[in-house]
Amino acid sequence: MNKSLKKMTLKTTVLGLGTGIFIGMMAPSVMAQAAPEAQAAPQPQAQAQAQRPALREGIIAVVNDELISSYDLRQRMLLLIVTSGVQVTEQNYEAFQQQALRSLIDERLELQEAKRWELKVEEEEITEEITRMAAQSNLSYDQLVAELQRAGVDPETLRNQIRAETGWQRLVGGRFNSKARVGKDQVDSYMAKITADSQKPQYLVAEIFLDPNLAGGLAETQAGAQQLFQQIASGAAPFQSVARQFSNAPSAANGGDAGWLISGTIDPKIETVLQTMSGGQMTQPITTDEGVYIYYLREKTDGNSDSVMSLKQAAISLGADAPASRVEAAQKALESFRNSQKGCGALTDSTLDGNVVVTDLGESPLSELRDDYAAALKPLEVGQMTAPMRNDANMNVLVVCDKRLAGENAPTREQIEDRLVNQRLSMLGRRYLRDVRNQATIENK
Repeated sequence: MNKSLKKMTLKTTVLGLGTGIFIGMMAPSVMAQAAPEAQAAPQPQAQAQAQRPALREGIIAVVNDELISSYDLRQRMLLLIVTSGVQVTEQNYEAFQQQALRSLIDERLELQEAKRWELKVEEEEITEEITRMAAQSNLSYDQLVAELQRAGVDPETLRNQIRAETGWQRLVGGRFNSKARVGKDQVDSYMAKITADSQKPQYLVAEIFLDPNLAGGLAETQAGAQQLFQQIASGAAPFQSVARQFSNAPSAANGGDAGWLISGTIDPKIETVLQTMSGGQMTQPITTDEGVYIYYLREKTDGNSDSVMSLKQAAISLGADAPASRVEAAQKALESFRNSQKGCGALTDSTLDGNVVVTDLGESPLSELRDDYAAALKPLEVGQMTAPMRNDANMNVLVVCDKRLAGENAPTREQIEDRLVNQRLSMLGRRYLRDVRNQATIENK
């Protein structure tokens, strides 16, 4: 293999597309649901015609002896425009072309690798997926195909894209599923982290990330990000569709959905902006050491989420009118108990020396406890105890045996396990494709 062809940077001569191709194509996407935050794109005015030479049919790139033609590139650019809703301008033309060519090269590699492993995606599966996509836009399969053809897109272009995506996902899952499995301890640790993080400010966001290494440098990336921001802000393109087609983050596959970002784990340049925003707002492009981000803030919380705690109580009966000597003796006994006990495991319902009675209190949301007890328990981790506390019936210490988020949106163990497995598969898939790309012979003509 010619080593000089490995790890090549995509450098292609700007290939002209007749501007007539784009006339009438800037209607809202018929293939991707608009994100809740963005209104349907209005029919824009016809764009100023760019003075470019017509795209001549020919060979654009060769991927392991498999050709990518100018027709393939033109079709992919049309599909990219239709699905993203972004309007083509003189300024973003090259970005469109590079995005389309990168996608085509990666798909060729994915299909070649799937073929090497004798993995085939049936035509019926592809039809089912397109039918599902059409239903999201209240269209039938035939109506969606007709819309594509009206826009100048050969439906086979979409079928090839779905064939590559489906085959690659199946290949990655089949090869790496055993490596992506997670154990009980990992799920427990993640649940504990979620519960602890619930006490910090959080931001539910969608993101678009542009990597300067893939966009020709920081200046080009910043300019491209500003153009995308302006088109989303004007209502010409839905955030979700733009993220799916242009973002370099793993969240692109989910329309940019990045979930909850937690205070203290976010780049300060980003968090400083998010702190000043309200739900439903979008940031201007933010430049970080990694690249350029655009965020849409769906919701944010102040970090006072309710928790459900499984508790045990060690108590000494003590009436409200007990003399000071008994109060002092009870406090000493409970302090001794705290110093001698380690967590919940060895505690059973019983009476210990000094009349300390241990009782399993079961589960209770913090919001249903007395304010002083809730405040004492809130910062504790599993296995920790409160200091001796006084109520009308006794003096006690409470032991935290388990702790989890409260509410309907609190993730279950199964959801957390699925999330961790999918995160690992995504990472392994990116590494796999990188290795396949590095070993490939890729020529740009």
